[in-house]
Amino acid sequence: SGIVCNKSIRVAGDVFTADIMEYMRTQHNMKVGERTAEEIKIKVGAAVTDLDNPPPDYIVKGPSLTASMPLEIPVSYQEIAHCLDKSISRIESAIQAVLEETPAELYKDITNNCIYLAGGGSQIRGLDKRLTDKFNLKFVVANEPLLAVAKGTNTVLKNLNRFQSILMR
Repeated sequence: SGIVCNKSIRVAGDVFTADIMEYMRTQHNMKVGERTAEEIKIKVGAAVTDLDNPPPDYIVKGPSLTASMPLEIPVSYQEIAHCLDKSISRIESAIQAVLEETPAELYKDITNNCIYLAGGGSQIRGLDKRLTDKFNLKFVVANEPLLAVAKGTNTVLKNLNRFQSILMR
C-alpha cells in the first residue's frame, strides 16, 4: 500500500476569505478586512445557491470605497456561493484529476464508501452536496473537520511503522 495518486492546490478557507474581500470591494464598493470576510464566510458562506436550510442574509457594516460613509449591506448565501464558485471549481478540477488517476480497485472502494472532507473550508454550506452531485460519489464532512487532519497526523506519528509505506521522503 502507499499513495496511489495525489494533487495539491492552494485553495482553502483563506482563499475563500480573500474571494469574499474582493467580492465586497468590486460588487458592493465596500472595504472589508479579513475578520469581517471570515464572519461573512461563517454566517452565509455556501457552495450552492439552493440550500435546504438557508441562513438569513447577513448585514455587513463597513466603509464605502468612494465616499467617507459607513455602509450596511445585506449579503445572501446565494451571493457568496457565486463569489466562491471559481475557487470551488478549482477544488473540483483537482478531485477530477485524482479520480482519473485512481486505479479501478480503489475507485470501487470509494464508490462503496465515501470521500471525507476536512479542514475549515469543508464547512462551507452545501460543499458536500455540490461535490456529491458533480461526481456522483458520496462526499461527507468529517467529524470535527477542523481537527481531522491534526488527529490523522497524530495517529500516523504514533504508528510510524504501520504507515511507513505511505510517507513521502
